[in-house]
Amino acid sequence: MMIKKLLPFCLMLMMSNMVFAQQQSGQKPNIVFILADDLGYGDVGVYGQKLIQTPNIDKLAKEGTRFTDFYAGAPVCSPSRGSLLTGLNTGHATIRGNATDHGGIAGKKGKNVVYRANLTRDDYTIGNLMQDAGYETSLVGKWHVDGYDSLATPLQRGFDKFSGWLINVPETYASTYWPEKRYVNGKLITIEPNTNQRKGYYETNLCTDEALAYLKTKKDNKDPFFLMLNFNNPHSPLDVPDQAIYKNKDWPEDMKTYAAMVYYLDQAVAKVKDYLIKSGLSKNTIVFFASDNGPRSEPTSQLKAVSEFFDSNGQLKGYKRDVYEGGIRVPFIAWAPFIKNAPKVSRVPGYFADILPTFGDIAGKTTGFKTDGSSIYPAIKGEKNKEDRFLYWEFFEQGFEQAVRYGKWKGVKRHNKLELYNLDNDIGEQHDLAAEQPEVVKKIENYLLTARTESPYWSVK
Repeated sequence: MMIKKLLPFCLMLMMSNMVFAQQQSGQKPNIVFILADDLGYGDVGVYGQKLIQTPNIDKLAKEGTRFTDFYAGAPVCSPSRGSLLTGLNTGHATIRGNATDHGGIAGKKGKNVVYRANLTRDDYTIGNLMQDAGYETSLVGKWHVDGYDSLATPLQRGFDKFSGWLINVPETYASTYWPEKRYVNGKLITIEPNTNQRKGYYETNLCTDEALAYLKTKKDNKDPFFLMLNFNNPHSPLDVPDQAIYKNKDWPEDMKTYAAMVYYLDQAVAKVKDYLIKSGLSKNTIVFFASDNGPRSEPTSQLKAVSEFFDSNGQLKGYKRDVYEGGIRVPFIAWAPFIKNAPKVSRVPGYFADILPTFGDIAGKTTGFKTDGSSIYPAIKGEKNKEDRFLYWEFFEQGFEQAVRYGKWKGVKRHNKLELYNLDNDIGEQHDLAAEQPEVVKKIENYLLTARTESPYWSVK
């Protein structure tokens, strides 16, 4: 009799728990996007690195989904980040290079006058999208798409909060890793430990602390948030507080310093992830980790030696500033504890233009914007892949170059000649198959006819 009396109550309690679970699962996931700078595909352990230890990034990958065939938006910083932020590839984006061929706003880079383009008010960013989806948005660290426009900061391009450095404010990056000034929510503040040329507060640690301070404000806040955390490491110059676990290695000094730069980055990833877990935020947060392009910040003998010592591009051909795989294929990891049965590895090709529609998919806003990308959220959840599509890049620093990825095929067009590679068995792009695959070449050439629009800042020469 007692069991019969309790049964309705138990059923009601179970239904209540089910509703609560549905409400919990119905909450929009928070997003943390961590971006490294000039970290090579081969600089991370799970992507083949043997000498530099990246245990925390590796663990993020092993607990999440590691993408093997993911690409940056461009082989250099500004256009790559512009693609990530706007969902447009470099055939349509406002920013298609670090410096313009003509037009743009003039500014100083060292002693030289440089002209740059910047994200305009017409550029709809992932910050705008997430705001429209009901998220609070914050960006920490490197922006690099403001050019020399003082009104093109993150605060005018979709981010509620910003702490970091700007091209337009040289004081914030003059001593790259030991800045004396910081642009914080529209105000220039002094970093006291770095004044008078002191090296007291490493920029990587500063970014990490700012990110953690922001996350602590979200612990008991039920509103969804998007945090973009953009580190400088391991971009040149080679600079660290100490050489950490590599100080006693029998390596040249540059190699120990570079490895330590990656170490500090790896430690930063651990701190952010650990806080998300300890605070409980990880139950409804997805973390992305990527690099903005290939390794070797500048084509100098010093940095070339470092990249070759560590095989920073792995098996790939080329470095930063190349549209070959080594310049654009990057580490990309998605970690989301709330997604059950996520694949450990995804071979679905994707690139930075996919980030905006992916975020829209996650946030439940899939219309109202233009994009050259497609959501990769289904791939993260282990759903069936879509049919092959074209991924597109163009670059201007070494003469007009184009590249496409189409299924297993990679096309590179340089000096008006198309090269073709089968990435399934030639990831190093060593064997040009253009002469043997005329039908594939024709398909790619036809695509290239309509792949881009003209730019007011860069011209096809």
